[in-house]
Amino acid sequence: MIKIGSDINIAANFLLQNKLVAIPTETVYGLAANALNDEAVLSVFKAKQRPFFDPLIIHLPSIEQIYNYAFLTDNRLIKLANTFWPGPLTLLLPKKNNIPNIVTSGLNLVAVRVPNHPLTLKLLSLVNFPLAAPSANPFGYVSPTSAQHVSNQLKDKVDYILDGGACQIGIESTIVGIENNTVCIYRLGGLTIEEIENCIGKVEIRINNSSNPKVPGQLKSHYAPKKPLFLGDLNELIKINSDKKIGILCFGNEDYKSQKALIYNLSKTKNLNEAALNLFKFLRLADDAKIDILICEFLPNIGLGMAINDRLKRASH
Repeated sequence: MIKIGSDINIAANFLLQNKLVAIPTETVYGLAANALNDEAVLSVFKAKQRPFFDPLIIHLPSIEQIYNYAFLTDNRLIKLANTFWPGPLTLLLPKKNNIPNIVTSGLNLVAVRVPNHPLTLKLLSLVNFPLAAPSANPFGYVSPTSAQHVSNQLKDKVDYILDGGACQIGIESTIVGIENNTVCIYRLGGLTIEEIENCIGKVEIRINNSSNPKVPGQLKSHYAPKKPLFLGDLNELIKINSDKKIGILCFGNEDYKSQKALIYNLSKTKNLNEAALNLFKFLRLADDAKIDILICEFLPNIGLGMAINDRLKRASH
């Protein structure tokens, strides 16, 4: 029977034995293992059924620890790290030789971050290695934002779930790196473009949609619920699916109420932070509901809305 608890010593002991532990972060729950042990990392890929060409993020307790495993030399990235860590920022950095190739899918860059959750920061300080920790869900499915989500999805594939309550942000971290001396955003996430540019100036957005990603979480189809999700004009989608039981994922506007439609309002007050927090939770609720399809329109493409829209596109049918 799977164990759920808040004892970081139990979690640390499992990790020291190269076992799998689900950990809470401010973004989503991660499936963690010793990033320096090939077999432990392999078990993460197996538990998630994650393809080996999709690299992982390593988690550390402080900026100072980053230098043991990667080269952080660009002043702009150093400024981002000092400003936003611990937090929903991941940096893509040249890796040192002590990071196994399985973590980076054979690439010479490693994704690193310092998560902002008190339990996980304490846990990271108890072990003498970084934790490789993608989201704690079957590959391609909706990311978990609570310990119960992890338990429901992975069951006995994880040895311990460290319960840190509900995640405070609800979508994954923003991934930033350097390409041709330009700061690039490779994945939209919990840290907005506006916050980054206010810190270091103009950046480029280089989002990958291929089948061979250079950074985590960038496959074209990802974060998907089991119920088909369609994006577009809600009125049009309702009209062409009138013979189906519909779930509507909306943002503020509830004019779409009908006998056939089940409404999931991401934020009645049109608050993008609240919408990000509710996104994965509502996709799960829709999966369990008696509906045939889920429909949604894009949110305002600003701030966290950009990251939410990115997740919706990857989750859509």
